[in-house]
Amino acid sequence: MLLAGLAWATATAPARAGLPEVVAAARPAVVAIGVFDPLASPRFTFRGTGFGVGDGRLVATNAHVLPDDPQALAQLALLPAGAPRTGNEAQLPVRKLVVVSVDRLRDLAVLRLEGPPLPTLTLATQPAREGQAVALIGFPLGGLLGFSPVTHRGIVASIAPFALPPPDAARLDAAAVARLRQPPFDIYQLDATAYPGNSGGPLLDAETGQVLGLVNMVLVKNGRESLLSSPSGISYAIPVSHLRALIDRP
Repeated sequence: MLLAGLAWATATAPARAGLPEVVAAARPAVVAIGVFDPLASPRFTFRGTGFGVGDGRLVATNAHVLPDDPQALAQLALLPAGAPRTGNEAQLPVRKLVVVSVDRLRDLAVLRLEGPPLPTLTLATQPAREGQAVALIGFPLGGLLGFSPVTHRGIVASIAPFALPPPDAARLDAAAVARLRQPPFDIYQLDATAYPGNSGGPLLDAETGQVLGLVNMVLVKNGRESLLSSPSGISYAIPVSHLRALIDRP
């Protein structure tokens, strides 16, 4: 196991809380993930959303949020929720991250944070149900308006078997071919509008604040250039049971 005696609780709202209470409790655990290069401009390049789990030194996100370039991967970092977006990037409160484990079949990654722990979210032990009210928190515009988490709400519109799209030909190695041979797994289809910056963010039970899944992708109609002007309103999330299995992987 990655972390013996892992405790799942801290930043979860009381049972049957209202959505404002759920959001207030969850926001401190949500972080912006990117690459920090002190010689680049900008120094922090946003890549996706993540959130604290376990003892607060583990961060969950999507595998596709991680950069492919080994040098960039070595510069992986996070900004905590509400980090100011000022002209002085030397004062950005970045925290270094290292990769602990990756499940590319289900597009999940677990990272380890150096330094003091983050607030954490509780991982649900029961799967989501169709029609269940949910909320998702992340950074839909990639930090353009500041790294303050944004919340969208909706329902679980459908639970159905799904296979993630294959990688492009340039990345079709032996491991990728093996993943393509794996059977589909259930995925949550949501009627909540999300954007690429939401990738890796938590999908929350709107009543309890427990994590039901991780936002994974958005259905794009027409083309990527129309994503902001004409969003489809259909998003997908990976059930949190797969994240639990990744954290517990020997």
